Amino acid sequence: MIWRSLRRHWFLFGLGFAFAIGFGAGPKATWLLDLPYLRSGFVFTVMWITGLTLRGDAIRRCVAQPMGGAMACGLNMIIVPALCYVAAIILTPELGGGLYVAGLAPCTLASAAIWTRRAGGDDSIALLTTIVTNLACVAVVPIGLWIGLGRQAEIPIVGQIQKLFWVVVVPLLLAQATRRLGGAAAADNNRGLLAFLAQIGILVMVFFGAIASRQLMDQSDQPMGWFAGAMLLMTILAAATVHVAALLGGIRLARFGGLSQDRQIAVGFSGSQKTLMVGLQIAIDCGVSVVPMIIYHLSQLFIDTYVADRWAIAHANHGGHQPPDPTGSLSGTSGPSDAA
Repeated sequence: MIWRSLRRHWFLFGLGFAFAIGFGAGPKATWLLDLPYLRSGFVFTVMWITGLTLRGDAIRRCVAQPMGGAMACGLNMIIVPALCYVAAIILTPELGGGLYVAGLAPCTLASAAIWTRRAGGDDSIALLTTIVTNLACVAVVPIGLWIGLGRQAEIPIVGQIQKLFWVVVVPLLLAQATRRLGGAAAADNNRGLLAFLAQIGILVMVFFGAIASRQLMDQSDQPMGWFAGAMLLMTILAAATVHVAALLGGIRLARFGGLSQDRQIAVGFSGSQKTLMVGLQIAIDCGVSVVPMIIYHLSQLFIDTYVADRWAIAHANHGGHQPPDPTGSLSGTSGPSDAA
């Protein structure tokens, strides 16, 4: 039973293990953060690997009906950062800054589409949102950092633009070029291996982030003990609340806009999910805690799995017809799945 659980949830256990090792290593491993291009190289590689799985045909399908993609992108790039900015008020500057960075991070490169398909949604919206938010982060993130963290830390705007361009935009473009030059079939046939390699890269970044968090804690004058525990609990509540609000808000917004249920699902998931890899890189660069980014990622894993499974069961029980909205129990309401 334990071995089966480890095999099924190895990545979740890996996140905790990587953070614990990095945090425990602490001052002895800070030299790794100073190695030129090491972290950037891992981010570049993971972004390229994951970008290989993005299908251009799905993007073209979504562009033909752009409303859902526009809603999801607006939610991901504007509303979620704003919610995180407000929620960060109750946290310490390091944790609050980390939560705000999590809100600025672009949509996940794989999870949004996977959960959307799992729930019976239109994954073309998720894929479009992924590409747009990741390409746009080269401008959105530096501007957002300047607005939200300008007083807390010195944000090198030009430097952030250049770094995000090289570690996010370039590998995504190279990945799509690789697919066009004949690599599409190989990438599609090896999705499992690519996902595994990307997850290993994320664990390495969590290790780096834990080292940076320990360094930040050692330099902080905040009291530890019960206060640290209370702040951790508040961070968990804040991250989960923001994600659920964005998820339900995206679904309701898409319903109000007259979109079908499969597109409502896609707007909710892709509008609320954030990528761990880019968020960790930004948090380390800005000198804020990586803990909120990890917590946000874990909360979206658990919450979205629950919602996707409920949607899939409801869809199956209704024989493929549109079932009642299974997220109604989360928001306290229930009703028809489509406004029309």
